[in-house]
Amino acid sequence: MNKSFFTSTLSIVLLLLLSGCVSSKRITYPLGLGTQTSNINDVDMSDLDENLSESEMMLTENGGIEKIQRMPFPIAEYSSLPKIGKGTITGTIYLRDSYGQPVVGASTRLYLNPITSYSQEWYEVSYLAGKKMAKADTRLFNYLKFTASDRQGKFNFYGVPNGSYYLIGTVKCAQRCGFSATKSIRITSKVSVYGNQIVQQNLTRDMQ
Repeated sequence: MNKSFFTSTLSIVLLLLLSGCVSSKRITYPLGLGTQTSNINDVDMSDLDENLSESEMMLTENGGIEKIQRMPFPIAEYSSLPKIGKGTITGTIYLRDSYGQPVVGASTRLYLNPITSYSQEWYEVSYLAGKKMAKADTRLFNYLKFTASDRQGKFNFYGVPNGSYYLIGTVKCAQRCGFSATKSIRITSKVSVYGNQIVQQNLTRDMQ
């Protein structure tokens, strides 16, 4: 075989391999049934970030809506959190319409967000008070656990470390919830797990 041809071919192969290695970071996280690999840039954290729409951003620039700045990310607090565990959290995510009937969150993503000073600020300012906040520090992603519900809204988190968490998910609803168009309704509740506990925790909210 011609030496120059071999060298050229080897260079092309190495280039292709290296180009694959510099793609954006990929992260594997536990799901209710097995595991899934996700690109960090593809994960929708809008329920944590409170991202503004284009029109809202324009209002902000003109002195209208202003996003509240978050506290500095407490890296020492997060570094001390346990990283592995044997706990299980299982339940169903759904809304209750004005007639008390369930509107399940089918095939929707859910999060476990460890309760810290950083997440407590989000819970009080964004979730409870409904105020817009600046985008969350990207390091937070490393401490979240993800899963997805099935078509009946049932979900499971496996291998949950000891501690307390905000359980977060969204349900899409339209006329049954009194909206003219479909909206994503965020639901959050607190849950704790220790050891190999199996905790039953539904995620629900009344729309009356």
